[in-house]
Amino acid sequence: MAHARDALWESGHDESVEVNQRALIDKVLARYSGEFTVFRELLQNSDDASATAVEIHFETKDYLERKNKASDETADAAAVPEDTGLPDLKTALVHQWTFKNNGIIFRDEDWSRLKKIAEGNPDEEKIGAFGVGFYSLFSVTEEPFVTSGGQWMGFYWKDKKDQLFARRGRLPESPDNTWTTFEMGLREPAPIPPPFDFTRFLASSITFMRHLLDVSVFLNDKRLSRLTKAPGAPKALSIPKGLKPSSPLNTMQVNGIQSTPLSIKAEVMQWVYMAGTEKPQLKKEPPKPAAGTGGGGFFSSLFSSITGSSTPARTITPAPAPPPVPKVDPRAIVESNVVLSIFAADIAVKLDQKMIAELNRSTKKNPPTRMKYELIYTGKAEYDASKSEDEKQGRTTGSVFQGLRADVDGLGQAKVFIGHSTGQTTGIGGHMAARFIPTVERESIDLVDRNVAVWNKELLYVGGFLARSAYEIEMEHVQQLWDAASSSAGPSSSIDPQLQSSLRARAIHALKFFTFHPSTPSSVVANALEEAFFSCTTSSRFSMIVGHKGFPIISTAGVRDAADVRYPDTAFAEFVKELPVVPSDVLKEAKSMVDTLRTRGMIKEITFVDVLQELRNRPLSESEMIACFKWWIDMYNQSTSTNLAYVRTQLLGAAVLSIEEKDNKSGQIIPLSVVESFISRKSGSTGALIPTDGPLPPHLMPVAVSRHFDSQALENAFGWRELGITEWLRHITSPPAPHDVEHDITQSAPWAERVLQVVSRAWPSLPQAQRGEVAAMLRAHACVPTSAGLRKPEEAYFQNAHIFNDLPVVALPSGVAVKGPLEKFFQGIGVRKHVDLQIVFDRMIKTGDWTIAELIKYLVAVQSTLAPVELERLQMTSAFPRELRPDEKLPENGRPPRYRAGNLYEPLDVFRELKLPVIDWGTHPKWRSNSEEAKFLFKLGLRRYPPLPDLIGLAASPDEKTQSAALKYLLDNYTTRYADYDPDAFANVAFIPALKDGKRCLAKPYEVYSSPEWAALGFQITEPSLKGEALINLKIQDHPVGTRLVDLLRTSPPPTEEIAKQWFTALASRVTTFSSTELRALSQMAFVPVKTANGATRHLPPTQCYFKGDSQAQFHSKLFTFVDFGTTANTFLSACGVKHEPSVEEVAKILLDNPRRFYELAEGRDNYLTELRNIAVNRRLVSSGTMTRLKRAAVLLGSRRVRKEKAGSSKKAGDDLAGELEEEDWEYQYDLLAPDKVVVADDTNAYQLFGDVIFTAPQEDLLEAFYMELGCRRLSGLVREDYQTRSEVVGSRKAAETRALILERLPLFLHEHTHTKTRVSHSWLNNEKNFLVKTFNKLTVTKSLQFGDKRASKSQDASAVARRINRGPIELWLAGNDQVDMYEVSTSMCRLLFDAPKVNDALLFMTILSTDLRALRRRGYNVDRILRQQKADRLAAEEAARAKNAELLASQSSSSPSSDTLVSAPPRSDSSKHAGTPLVNGTTVIPGSVPDESTKQTSRPMSMVRQSFDAMKRKLQKDNTGHAGGSADPSLPPPQEGSEAELPLLPPRPNRPLTPQPHVTPRSSIAANIDMAIKACKEERGGVLRNRQQMQMVKESLNEGYCDISGHPTDMALVGDMGGIKVFVARDVPDVKSFLQTKSESLARFIYTIRPLQEVFTLPPTSLHIFYDRAGELIAFNRNASLFLNLRYFEQWHDGEVREGKMTDAYISWYFTLAHEIAHNLVKAHNSEHEFYFSSICEQYLPTFMKLIAGR
Repeated sequence: MAHARDALWESGHDESVEVNQRALIDKVLARYSGEFTVFRELLQNSDDASATAVEIHFETKDYLERKNKASDETADAAAVPEDTGLPDLKTALVHQWTFKNNGIIFRDEDWSRLKKIAEGNPDEEKIGAFGVGFYSLFSVTEEPFVTSGGQWMGFYWKDKKDQLFARRGRLPESPDNTWTTFEMGLREPAPIPPPFDFTRFLASSITFMRHLLDVSVFLNDKRLSRLTKAPGAPKALSIPKGLKPSSPLNTMQVNGIQSTPLSIKAEVMQWVYMAGTEKPQLKKEPPKPAAGTGGGGFFSSLFSSITGSSTPARTITPAPAPPPVPKVDPRAIVESNVVLSIFAADIAVKLDQKMIAELNRSTKKNPPTRMKYELIYTGKAEYDASKSEDEKQGRTTGSVFQGLRADVDGLGQAKVFIGHSTGQTTGIGGHMAARFIPTVERESIDLVDRNVAVWNKELLYVGGFLARSAYEIEMEHVQQLWDAASSSAGPSSSIDPQLQSSLRARAIHALKFFTFHPSTPSSVVANALEEAFFSCTTSSRFSMIVGHKGFPIISTAGVRDAADVRYPDTAFAEFVKELPVVPSDVLKEAKSMVDTLRTRGMIKEITFVDVLQELRNRPLSESEMIACFKWWIDMYNQSTSTNLAYVRTQLLGAAVLSIEEKDNKSGQIIPLSVVESFISRKSGSTGALIPTDGPLPPHLMPVAVSRHFDSQALENAFGWRELGITEWLRHITSPPAPHDVEHDITQSAPWAERVLQVVSRAWPSLPQAQRGEVAAMLRAHACVPTSAGLRKPEEAYFQNAHIFNDLPVVALPSGVAVKGPLEKFFQGIGVRKHVDLQIVFDRMIKTGDWTIAELIKYLVAVQSTLAPVELERLQMTSAFPRELRPDEKLPENGRPPRYRAGNLYEPLDVFRELKLPVIDWGTHPKWRSNSEEAKFLFKLGLRRYPPLPDLIGLAASPDEKTQSAALKYLLDNYTTRYADYDPDAFANVAFIPALKDGKRCLAKPYEVYSSPEWAALGFQITEPSLKGEALINLKIQDHPVGTRLVDLLRTSPPPTEEIAKQWFTALASRVTTFSSTELRALSQMAFVPVKTANGATRHLPPTQCYFKGDSQAQFHSKLFTFVDFGTTANTFLSACGVKHEPSVEEVAKILLDNPRRFYELAEGRDNYLTELRNIAVNRRLVSSGTMTRLKRAAVLLGSRRVRKEKAGSSKKAGDDLAGELEEEDWEYQYDLLAPDKVVVADDTNAYQLFGDVIFTAPQEDLLEAFYMELGCRRLSGLVREDYQTRSEVVGSRKAAETRALILERLPLFLHEHTHTKTRVSHSWLNNEKNFLVKTFNKLTVTKSLQFGDKRASKSQDASAVARRINRGPIELWLAGNDQVDMYEVSTSMCRLLFDAPKVNDALLFMTILSTDLRALRRRGYNVDRILRQQKADRLAAEEAARAKNAELLASQSSSSPSSDTLVSAPPRSDSSKHAGTPLVNGTTVIPGSVPDESTKQTSRPMSMVRQSFDAMKRKLQKDNTGHAGGSADPSLPPPQEGSEAELPLLPPRPNRPLTPQPHVTPRSSIAANIDMAIKACKEERGGVLRNRQQMQMVKESLNEGYCDISGHPTDMALVGDMGGIKVFVARDVPDVKSFLQTKSESLARFIYTIRPLQEVFTLPPTSLHIFYDRAGELIAFNRNASLFLNLRYFEQWHDGEVREGKMTDAYISWYFTLAHEIAHNLVKAHNSEHEFYFSSICEQYLPTFMKLIAGR
């Protein structure tokens, strides 16, 4: 195969490979991705050329022209006139960049290489490698121009094609020839690069340049900035020991390290800072308009008419002015400096020949044999100084040296430099510069090419080595300073804390600087540097030889090897203090580096060996030992190790406690190995009672330590035992050596008392065995102080044993009484309390000398001495007689029976009344329940009150007297004795007094209720005497639980509606107690009684019922079941599921079931349409399935016009005149049809022609939209128009004037028309080719209808038609045989201007076209611009007429042109025609014709106030369309003073010509009509306002909203009145019941505002009403002469100002609102007639109103 290929090769021929040079340069060489690429390449070239200075010039076009002019005139470029102005650096456009350097001038080989692509500099000492950097200039220029050493070379595209050529020549002699210059005429003028960012880029770029020292930037002749670099003397540093200086492949060897200080000075104009890139600021929301500014434009015009102010309409209150910025001189020079340290590694390179050849192939030059690797390190001091300088300057731009500052936060600002900055970040805090081999675009390091990657990775190792060296050198400096400070402080004192903090901060800075973060775009760079940083140390065996200390890090003991430093643990901080640990501030600020060291195992946790070493080195103080104990106890509790006993032995053997000498007590050294016990100070422990100032066992842990720990912890963790009272007492009574006399209990009475007191306090908690041991020890010693000296316990007596006087009674030296625990203790050890009780009984009771009272008195005296056995015997003895009742007698033996005390009650009358057995106490002494004798009897068991079961039994007894007494006793003593009463325990006992069917009885607790209304439902209720607290204590339920009520309704529903009303009223109070499950069950339960048509009663579930209310008057009552049990009862039914009215979904389904029957029940069209409107408004609530059925069913009401039959009329004549018949000639046929059978009549003319052929939808926007949603089609889409014309009238003046008129008035129309977008713009129509107007002798329009099987066609003459074929021009055709009908013009144009034109659009456009401009201005239109243009045109035409007067006269005499041809005559303005409109009652005619302004006569002066009225009128009509508050079109001129660019008034009868009236209506007639309107206002009597209720449809005001309640989405109900004014609220407003309370304050302010206005208009007080809704444009409305005002608009617009006492704006707004509504008493529609009366009312009452305003 190889031979065949060779043969083929020999037989072939050569062809050259062609390169599209423009595509190569544009797509590859000039598309560098970095910022400032052109300057980066030119700076590197300058440094390679050994340049020391560079100048960069940005030159504007003006400056270049002045420079060239000066050069031509003086031949001296320096003589350019100075530009004194300072342009905006962000926007000023420059046309040329010029780059100059003073390096070595170009040699011939340089010129030759410049024009060769990809032939780089072969010098291995130079950075340039690929030979493509120069071509980056083509990214901004087409033809760069280079000069150097008296020669020049220009590049250009020959013949403007794709081949690049260079032309070379010589320059005239000039001193500048020593500079090398690159001139770049920009391809497109542009602003200069951001000057501040550019200066920062230059500051970073020159840092690693070898020769470049000075860079200046100029804009024209102004030097913006200058950077000068001053390197210091390099200092040789030794390579830290233990680091491996050779790369992994041994291709690179670091021979030495140098540190060079570098100072860079910046001189920057203040101008640059002012245009700098600021830090992002938080965006502030624009200020919102203040409340109540909705009518600001109108009010401004009113005040301008009064005060002469010229404030424009609808102004927004400006935001407060920002604080003044201190002025600075932009020409001032700001100087700043930065000092850097550059660590440089001297590298020797050793490569084999193969590697050299591969690198030469890639870079076109041999790799260097020696090179440097440089690292910028910003020390802590320099870093802080730089940050401080930023703060001192206070500029938001920061410092120009910010890019050089250490990136200690890891933000990715430190870059790799290859002579210049690349896009590759280092991952550490400083820049690095080395001879890396970059990718072609020089933005990143090439790690893809196999051989280049080897070179770059070897070089990255050197970078990691240099970073490690710099770090260790810095840490060595810190260590030296630390050691010096330690030496000067001496061994006994520590280093100054401030110095320690400073050195730690310096070390932290180094740690953060050399913390490695992910690098971008290649993460390999940071990973390789980090790996080299940590792995460049020698092996551990070699480290031991050279003495390298590993990784140095700052610790609490200075700089130490990381292996000797421990990660801190708070558990050891208090007692392990000599062990070096990482300081807390290092952990916080250098966390990433510390975590890395921990991950690599270089910093370890504190070990037990470290703790033992600390304990063996020194004894611990008390606080340190406490901390050590805490640590050991925690570790012991958490550890699961099995050798804890051995570890504890090691710990106790090493730890020694040192107690300092204090309070005259000598110090102690206590090894923990001798400790066996401790005293517990825990509350309740007997050890806490042991005195520590007396003799203690020698094996005891000092209390100062043990008191901090739990006894259990000390026992478990250390194996020690708690020192008990018994062991301590044994040491006291039997010491190993005799105690001193002061502490001998047999010799010292005070010490004996103290010991006995301690043991007595511990006595109650001692086990019985220990008590015996303690008693035995004390009984053996004479240790009880008595009146006869120290005696043994059994030889001593208590004080109360006073029967005999010769007894040794206990007498403590301190005089403390023997009682309480001490008494019990003495008794326990054998001290005698009394003489034996049996002896006392034998001597006293058997003699009969003592009564029961006397016996009890003695027993009380000795009760404390009685043993438990004796008390028990007294309790069990029947020794107490019972008091006999009056009807009782003594037994036959004459001795009263005796009982135990527990079987008797104390002798009280209440117990006698309850017939309970009471003790026979006698009469002397009188029984007192609080006496000691009574208390003793109670102790023996005498009852103080009967038990609760006994008392309940008494209350349930048949004896009514006993019942009442028992129940009274229970209630009187409930809180003190029977609070634990639980009705569950007596649920089956009938003891509650109750009523059942009106009769008294006893009821069980859960069968009776306190609320009387439940008696009607058959439940038992409590007696009226039981109330209040008694019911609460007895826990009587107020109401039955829900389950009982549900069961009652299920089993026994109310039989009649009257009973049901009572039941439901009672149940209404329990609605909230029913659970959701119970309410669901009730909703499906048939318990609502409903009378049927035949009078019978049946029960229905609530879900099948609806409340009557207003719905009863509608035909729904024939379809659904309506109920009404009263307001309260209905609340219960509502919770059970009864609805106020059927839902839209339910109505729709009933309608779909039988549309015809539904229509019949609706009693005709009106009610049926009402239901359709309801469905249309709430169609979002209708399910998708029902909507699908509606789209298919015949449910839509359509109407078809049918001509009335008249005598003598023929059908043919009728067909011909179908479009010309009047409304009264038609009648309508209605039918229910499917949506595909009904058409929406959106074309009035087509409807007039074909209304008798098709069924159309009702002409209401709401229903039309609903019909179309269901699938009805538009009529305009079904009618096709064909036009027949006769000959065209060429040069028709009518066509030209009509076109000019349309283009003139169209902006006014489009400005007012804001509800939809036009198909074409006004500017498009202005083009003569896009809008053509032609005149034909006659126009005939044939309209054809095709709808289903219906076909119809009608032809008629037209005065104007418009058409447009596809996207061609719009053509307007006019009939020359008839006067132009502007309505037809408007209709035809609107069809082409809008996608779905409305009738009102054409009416509005017709009004604007047919009305005089001055009349339009009086109505508020901004026509000044048009008038000014007309005036200019007229003056121009008159001037032309005077210049050519003779020629014009000659032309007119020689020929008589037709009236429909163009002539060169001055334009004339036709007078607008105005007509009046009769009043509603037909009694008076409004002043009609307003003559043309040229007559200088008006029916009434057009004052500024009148203009204000017009503005207000337009405001109201704009609100009608739902665009209230919308801004005007910004493309149109601003509205004229006193007017607003709102929607104009609609003409009342646009299709009929207006006849001028010759007379003027007297003002008296106008005033009479106004008075009639005022008096017609009345109060609204209804409680609910219904949609469309009694509202007349007015064709002229179909766009309703502002004052038309018919457009309101919900009904409104009366909720009450305030200040005599009724308040209505929409049904969708939540919490209607509390509305008056919630809105009381704003309602009061609203009434306070409108009451004075009512007096101004002299309105009847009850004619004003207030309403509130949640949404909509309804500001106010007039309903049957009742005036309604919206509270919501008052709150939004004026409430805030009224609250502050500012009433003016509120008065003005509502004054005109009321005038507007009063005018509706005369005119329903929004037309010119209504506007006239609105203005007249305002003017008539204006004086009174101004007095009101002036009074404020």
